[in-house]
Amino acid sequence: MSNDILNLNCVQLRDKIGKGEIKSVDAVNAVFGQIEKFENKIGAFLSLFKEQSLSRAAEIDGKIKNGQAVGAFAGVPVAVKDNMCTTFGATTCGSKMLEKFYSPYNATAIENLLAADAVIIGKTNLDEFAMGSSTENSGLKKTFNPWDLSRVPGGSSGGSAAAVAAGMCFASLGSDTGGSIRQPASFCGLAGLKPTYGRVSRYGLVAYGSSLDQIGPFGKDVSDCAMMLNVIAGHDERDSTSVDEKTAAVNDYLANIGKPVEGLKIAVVPELFEGANPEVVCAVKNAIEIYKKLGAEVVEIKMPYFEYSIAAYYLIATAEASSNLARYDGVHYGYRSKNANDYIEVYAKSRAEALGSEVKRRIMLGTYALSSGYYDAYYLKALKVRNLIRSDFTAAFGNADCIMMPTSPTTAFKVGEKTADPLEMYLSDVYTIAVNLAGVPAISIPCGFDGQNLPIGLQIIASTFEEEKLLRISKMFENQTDYHKRKPRIL
Repeated sequence: MSNDILNLNCVQLRDKIGKGEIKSVDAVNAVFGQIEKFENKIGAFLSLFKEQSLSRAAEIDGKIKNGQAVGAFAGVPVAVKDNMCTTFGATTCGSKMLEKFYSPYNATAIENLLAADAVIIGKTNLDEFAMGSSTENSGLKKTFNPWDLSRVPGGSSGGSAAAVAAGMCFASLGSDTGGSIRQPASFCGLAGLKPTYGRVSRYGLVAYGSSLDQIGPFGKDVSDCAMMLNVIAGHDERDSTSVDEKTAAVNDYLANIGKPVEGLKIAVVPELFEGANPEVVCAVKNAIEIYKKLGAEVVEIKMPYFEYSIAAYYLIATAEASSNLARYDGVHYGYRSKNANDYIEVYAKSRAEALGSEVKRRIMLGTYALSSGYYDAYYLKALKVRNLIRSDFTAAFGNADCIMMPTSPTTAFKVGEKTADPLEMYLSDVYTIAVNLAGVPAISIPCGFDGQNLPIGLQIIASTFEEEKLLRISKMFENQTDYHKRKPRIL
């Protein structure tokens, strides 16, 4: 029974629970069975809520038995990245700074999941304050890739991706500042969606780079991402960057997901394939050939400012991080040093003792970029380059429905392989960062495997607020392949 349940995706499980064919309690027990088997090897979770989850599942089962209406998730077990505030469990951001921080409120995305009768079974590990590309920068534990336990799951949402890939939940939420949903989705063989900036409320998401951060879903397939987006998308008056319904109405993303996009025109940038691993290039090009066989037209385009995206991103993101993380001062909340003799030492020693090296590095970079005499030379120039990158995307979508490229230049790399060289680690996000700078939506879906049976991700990018089209385009590929159905060897 447990294996039968775990083979379902979110939509299938939701429908079977709603019809009374499967109990939510059984689904919760199934995922906790997986957690008991694999969590000590994978390390995906920072906190788990088994008793709370079983109690909530029993309530939902009771509603269904009594013929009462239930929400869109109808008792499906999900997990959330531990940089989203919850009134249950600590909100640590993977940092010693917030290891004992308990939020007095829920993030809007969390409230929406609970209102939809999702069962949140745990909070997942991440690179500290979402700063990293491998989940090796967590201040609390390491997470490993279910496809190969000697490799990273990607980052910073590595725990959320690993949990879904290992069957320890049916879907999860992550956050994406420069690729932190799409890159782990690629490494772990999942569908991972970064919505348009403003599509999903950031209220209650602990900020890293406020003009870049966006909450989004991981799922076993594209339908799971659509189901999650249906619940978390929408205007929120508590988030000033949340887009109102008049500007961009929220659609039912599942309603037409199986309907192909007629006259699909795909843009590719040939130069962007040059820096990727040959096996990645081959898999992505083969995926594009499948679209061509379905009748899509492929056009080659130029994106002349794309190459400057990493430089612009690491100025803008670190500058915003420098400002956002100033609040962790050892005074208001969070970790406070026991070795401080005055208020200057409280501030300095608390941050020195509780923050990891990558967080310190980014704070220092950002503070330098914002400092007197350097603001115009660095930060202001990066903002100008950001506008040019946006213009690249605007021009591309004037000629095509979407852009396709690799999600990552490589498959999952070995644990410790890039930790000694921060620049090499930053370059693992070379294909994803520009999307956040432009604020457009993008998804990663599995499109093949390398010679070591590691998943390869295809990144599909659409214009602002065109998530419905993006999901339909992605589903076209899924309907022709079985990459999304394959499972890690350990399962």
